[in-house]
This record gives sequence, C-alpha cells and structure tokens, in this order.
Amino acid sequence: MIKDAMNRRQSLKLMGAAGLGTMLSASGLPVFAGGASAGRVVIVGGGFGGATAAKYLKRLSPSLDVTLVEPQPRYITCPFTNLYLGGIRTFETLWHDFTELREKYGVRVVHELAEDVDVDRRRLKLAGGEDVSWDRLLLSPGIDLRWGALEGYDEAAAEKAPHAWKPGEQSRLLRRQLEAMEDGGTFILVAPDNPFRCPPGPYERVSMVANYFKNHKPHSKILILDAKDGFSKQGLFMEGWREHYGDMIEWVGRSNDGGVMRVDADTLEVETEFGTVHKAAVLNVVPPQKAGFIADRAGVIDASGWAPIHARSFESQLVEGIYVIGDATQAAPMPKSGFVASTQAKVTARAIIADLGGDTPPEPSWVNTCYSLIAPEWGISIAGVYEVHDGLIREVPGSGGVSPMEADRSFRRKEAEYARAWYAAITQDVWGTRFAF
Repeated sequence: MIKDAMNRRQSLKLMGAAGLGTMLSASGLPVFAGGASAGRVVIVGGGFGGATAAKYLKRLSPSLDVTLVEPQPRYITCPFTNLYLGGIRTFETLWHDFTELREKYGVRVVHELAEDVDVDRRRLKLAGGEDVSWDRLLLSPGIDLRWGALEGYDEAAAEKAPHAWKPGEQSRLLRRQLEAMEDGGTFILVAPDNPFRCPPGPYERVSMVANYFKNHKPHSKILILDAKDGFSKQGLFMEGWREHYGDMIEWVGRSNDGGVMRVDADTLEVETEFGTVHKAAVLNVVPPQKAGFIADRAGVIDASGWAPIHARSFESQLVEGIYVIGDATQAAPMPKSGFVASTQAKVTARAIIADLGGDTPPEPSWVNTCYSLIAPEWGISIAGVYEVHDGLIREVPGSGGVSPMEADRSFRRKEAEYARAWYAAITQDVWGTRFAF
C-alpha cells in the first residue's frame, strides 16, 4: 500500500518537473495545441500564473497579440522566501525578470499598475493613463490582504509587525527583525483561517525561523497562534519539529485559544478570542486575504472575496470574456499555490485559444506538487491530480498524497533535494531563469 502510494507520488513529481514545458490532456499525456488564432489577449500579473499564461499563449498560437501587465520589473517569488528568512537562500535568487518573454516569445511586457477595467469597451486602464484593448482578459492578480479583518492590524501596523506574505520589503523587514532579536525572545506567528495563499507556508516559515534560531539564537521560542484547528501536512511538520527543534515550536489551534482577534503593533501584543494576551519579541501577522484588487475592479469576485470560475475554462462566472487563474480564484480543492497557478495557466491558455477560434476547449486536467522544508536537508511534499466531475473540480481519487510519516533521513534529504530542483525547474519554465539549485 505504502509502495503504491509512493509510486503515484513520484510519478506526479516527474510530471511536475518534466511536464512543465507541456500541456496535459485528460489522460495526463503531453499534448500541444495546433493552429493559430488572431486576437488580443491582455494578462494582468507576472507571477507563476500570468507569466506562464503569456508564454504558453505565444507558444501555442504565435499570431496572438499578447500583452502582460506587471508593475514590477523583477518578480519576487513567494516560494523559497521562507528559506531567505531561515538564512539558507539569498534574496537575489528569488528575483526573476521578463527578458525571455519579450525577446524569445514576443510578449509585450508593460511595467505599470493595472488600475481599472472597462468591461463594456473591453479596455484595461493603466495607472500611467494608457488604455489597453483586449478581446480576452486574463487576470492573475494574486492576493490582497484584508486590512482591518484583525482589529488593530492595518498597513501602518505591518511596518512594525510585518506580514511578509507579499514578498519584497516586508520580507527584508522581517529578516532584519529576526536578526536584531535578542536570544531568548519569542517569535509569534499569527496564522489565518482558510482559504489563503500557500496553505503550508506559515508552517514552513516557522521551520526556517527555527533553523535560524537553532544556529544563532538557541534559547529563543516560537509560538504559532492559529485561526484553524488543523493545517496542511500537520503530522509531517510536527514530526520534523520534534526531530530538529525539540520543544522550541509551540502550535496552538483555535479551539485551544489560538484564534487572534486583536493586534497591538506598538507593543507587539496580540489578544486571542478567549482574552489571552501574548507578547512577542518579533511579531509576524499573516492576516485573512482576498483576490487582488483588479479582480474587484473587473467585477469578477463575489461576497467571498474570491473569483468564481467555470471549471473547464477558468472563465469568470460573472463577466464573459474575462478569465481568472491562480490565488485569486475559487478553485477548491486545488490549493492556492505557485505550481497550481502555473498549471491552471497552461490549461486556460488552451481554453482562450479555443474560445477565440470558436472551438470547444479540450477536457482539462491539472497537477499540483508542493514541497516544504523543515530543515535544510529535511523536506516533505504533497501532490495531487485534479479533474472536472459533474461540473465541479475534484481531486482524482487515489492520486497524489503526502510524504510518508517516519521516513528515514535519506528519504527526507532526497525530498529536500527535490524541493530545490522543483524551484529551479519551475522558475526556468515560467521566466527562463537559469541558476544552480
């Protein structure tokens, strides 16, 4: 039974690494779209979803006029940001530019903020004043934070108690705070309720912070106050924490008074739903989230704060001609992960080409592979395959799974190696970045 499950998971990882440059048919075999389509496709967001979509639209249909709108000249990935916080990755290795999209694939890349969407005239308004016309609009805007969802936590508070959930200066701020913290202090991470970007992310973060503390501040403690009573890969994380960090890390779920309701960034204190006050030396608040603001401007989100989509194409259920992929979508049970955004982009690229050509899009299938590091040489993973069944997305029964519990050190070491190879492979596929992992 365990051997069969491991074989399935290993197959998924191979599909994830080797299949990054291909589309997947319903059978899981690589296929490429044929023919060319005329039309203008505008993409908002240059991350795993948007950059992948731009590349594969041009690969599959070179005659398309494709414009990618991304305000940053270099995209900083959320994956592996935790390794930077843990002191085992430099910040510069998280940067990726758009040279390959421009020079190899002929994508027009515009580094401006997308400010508004005129659905009737099919125009995207940019902050610089330009309007970009589109026949199809693809939004991959990632997430925005729900400021005020936790009492006392707003943009000003984040300058003292960083979220670091949108990478950049917030990541650097949190790193500086960890470095300045005295040995023996307590690092508190406030984790949100579902859904949110990167479900294993907060727990990999405390793992990497613990790795830093173990090497530089061994008397320090970590407290996770969680708005949930369980989290992704929980058993594997806790097994790894005990193995590497002893009793340094404490996790408190919502039922045990882990739900935070108020934040005081000036005093670095948080108050739970039961009235308990905790004081941190360094406070990291990951607040509730929603789809990036341009999705709201386009009218494609509902009361949940996320974008409902048609399962087969990822076209918006609310606005015809607009597609939404990545973290901004309602696509459960697929998680909000970088790999999912990229695989959604490839499938949606084919759907857009079919739509422009008046054809029916092929039957979709998606794959997810997600690695987490608990220590530099201790990795764990989760994988899955997804399909449409009775009009809804579901995980294919019997596919995927998580790393086995109680695996030996050599197995965990290999998973850590796979994690680094995964990052090198997917960033090369999306942005053309090449570096040793």
